[in-house]
Amino acid sequence: MKHAGFLAALCLAVAGHAGAQDLVFDPSHTLTCIAATPDHHAAEACFGTSAERCMSDTPGGYSTVAMGGCMSAEAEFWDDRLNAAYRQLRAQDQRQDAEAPDHAPAQAEALRDMQRAWIGFRDATCAYEASQWGGGTGQGPAYAGCVMRMTAAQTLYLQRQRGM
Repeated sequence: MKHAGFLAALCLAVAGHAGAQDLVFDPSHTLTCIAATPDHHAAEACFGTSAERCMSDTPGGYSTVAMGGCMSAEAEFWDDRLNAAYRQLRAQDQRQDAEAPDHAPAQAEALRDMQRAWIGFRDATCAYEASQWGGGTGQGPAYAGCVMRMTAAQTLYLQRQRGM
């Protein structure tokens, strides 16, 4: 965990350098894949579809730098969707909390606590995955790929909670 900040900075640096390579990232590949899946468990196979396409469509896309950049681009895409789903679910929970009996547990507070704990879990999990690269160049893409997968999964979880 002590290296999580370093790894996050490394991923940002990788993504920044990859941007200079004119990455070809389009989230529609992932969205199309998810729309074609029969259920939310099958949708997990779609995580990274746009990042993979970015790597194949970008000249030099399978370099460590471009791989990290493409995965970071999809992670940012999922993070934006996660934040929107969280805001909508929190607003829904706050409305329900206002109408609930006084003895009912506060859903909005429980959601906030869950999400905070999830962020720590994601960061620690991804730091562990990156550590397996022993300080090598693969640790940046490993971290970015982990953040992408875990953020996508959490996004779908939150969306299912509000019936989407």
